[in-house]
Amino acid sequence: MSPGALLRRPVLVPAATVLVAAGVGAALLRWGGGSVQPTPPGLPDPGPTTAWLLPAARLGMQIGAVITVGLLLAVAILSPRDDGGRLSVLGYRRLRAAALTAALWSVAAAVALCYTLVDLFGLPAAQVLSVRAVLNFALTVPLGQALALSGTLTLVTAAIAARSLRPAGAVVALLTALAALVPPVFTGHAASASNHQLAVSGLLLHVVPVTVWAGGLFALAVTARGGTADLAVAVRRFAPLALACLVAVGASGLLSAGVRLTGPADLTGTRYGQLLLVKTAALVAIGVTGLLHRRRAIPALTAGRRGPFLRVAVVETLLFAAAVGTAVALSRTPAPVGGAEEDPATALLGFPMPPALSVETVARLWLPEPLIITAALVAAGLYLAGVWRLWRRGDAWPLARTALWLAGCAVIIIATSSGLARYGPVLFAVHMVQHLLLMMVAPILLVLAGPITLALRALPPSTDPRWPGPREWLQAALHSRVSRALTHPVVALALYVASLYVLYFTGLYELAVRSHAAHLAMVAHFLGVGYLFFWAVIGIDPAPRRVPHPLKMILVLISMVLHAFLGVALMQSSTVLAADWWTALARPWGPTPLEDQRAAGGIAWSFGELPTVIVMGALLYQWIQADQREARRRDRAADRAEAEGREDDELAAYNRMLAELAERDRQVRG
Repeated sequence: MSPGALLRRPVLVPAATVLVAAGVGAALLRWGGGSVQPTPPGLPDPGPTTAWLLPAARLGMQIGAVITVGLLLAVAILSPRDDGGRLSVLGYRRLRAAALTAALWSVAAAVALCYTLVDLFGLPAAQVLSVRAVLNFALTVPLGQALALSGTLTLVTAAIAARSLRPAGAVVALLTALAALVPPVFTGHAASASNHQLAVSGLLLHVVPVTVWAGGLFALAVTARGGTADLAVAVRRFAPLALACLVAVGASGLLSAGVRLTGPADLTGTRYGQLLLVKTAALVAIGVTGLLHRRRAIPALTAGRRGPFLRVAVVETLLFAAAVGTAVALSRTPAPVGGAEEDPATALLGFPMPPALSVETVARLWLPEPLIITAALVAAGLYLAGVWRLWRRGDAWPLARTALWLAGCAVIIIATSSGLARYGPVLFAVHMVQHLLLMMVAPILLVLAGPITLALRALPPSTDPRWPGPREWLQAALHSRVSRALTHPVVALALYVASLYVLYFTGLYELAVRSHAAHLAMVAHFLGVGYLFFWAVIGIDPAPRRVPHPLKMILVLISMVLHAFLGVALMQSSTVLAADWWTALARPWGPTPLEDQRAAGGIAWSFGELPTVIVMGALLYQWIQADQREARRRDRAADRAEAEGREDDELAAYNRMLAELAERDRQVRG
């Protein structure tokens, strides 16, 4: 079927997308051997139904993810609003369509869950599937937990999209859908490969951008109704996002190939490498097509012609469908590198046991974390872009703030990718150093850099109220009920302090060292709650609520006491935290786990208070500055009142108060 025929009947585009993805996936699945993997002698065979139905369910999950994320992205960013800031008719239709596709995505996840269990047992489905067996698999086995969590999040996405009427609901649904993409990543080829931290993070940097890229294009191609002027704005907004996704996909693809292949010869000498080349060729073709598309589509749409955009969009969408089918075949094809390692320490850590700790080994044995490095570099780049924009229009921005922001990004990279990251799961004391850097040092530096103030000054306001831009989104987030709740002093303090006790005195710490997903969540939590707390007490950015300086001082003192108490509790405890982890790891050098734990407590108690002292100094300085500004304001008000021949309002109120007190005193005496 030609692109022109699809354009005349847009409803056929989703059907054609599914057919192309399924056809390419089935052909490459058979060619790569993923559908006919030989069963070892003596083991039962689940049969051809499972061999084909399981990849079909995974294909359904990927197609559902692309369409759902694309529709929600279109609602949140690529659709105009009505005059009251609510969803337009087009946005409403896209949101309701996303609710349906999310529900279908959850059905595919349920089928994948059931037939993954059948595949693991190697028996016909009738002998394996039961409510009890499926629930046990979904609740106790990591592979089943990932699929169950993904399916649950898709159901939540469907419910939010079905009930929301405002753009904020679409944003929440989009974030939930993106979260549903994550769990299966931690249970595939990447999780079982050596250096699985690099592989998993690289795959996350691949899966999410591809889904956003393909989904946004699909949504624009299929639901591009209304005036060409609105479509031109949407395409113009989508172009830089697509370019960023292309860069992320290319870089992460190189990283993933390096982890899974033993050498360049595997690219042509193995079926996995050959499929990887096919997928790469498809993505390159998409990138080239997209570049030509953006150059021709926007001028044509501006001139009122929709045809050039839609023709190329349909071709690009079908190329994406072929890439998705290739990815499904790739997921069922054995990689040249993979499987469990013989060394127990390597199997637990994802890398060999490092040598005894020293300054030299920490400086030399880096363990790059691609996901966090990418986020830190993007944050630094955006900040510098904002400073550059201010400089170009002649506005000043303090150099010290820029240095603080870059230093904060550098601290994050050092804490998560240097030798500290390699020794963090091996020594509790090193983990505590990471904790202090991520929860105290980096947030203090980032907060004092004033990124929100920079963004509000650098981002231009939207010229069309129907199309709010990044500046308006940031302002809406600052004034939202969620921001007001999170910046409440009690909430900020509770999240900052209580979460530490929950982490270290429950099983969450052991989960964080055993699971890379939990480790990434822990890093995000440390940075998030640290930034939130220090924003509330020493932040220079506008905040949803103003906290008086005396209360800020009290908050800092309470946090200092409770953090010191945590260190003392770790030093005095005779119970080893995460004891099973240390026993399984069997570190052959250094202190015993209990000695290591007490050293970590000493670090938390002593060095952990140094950043707090710096915060107290910064807070005291800000308090003095605020009092001086208030005094100058009152002096200016008094000078204006004197020049106008009237009494200053504040002075008059003060005099009235004194007169009332004097009159009350005379009445009491009389």
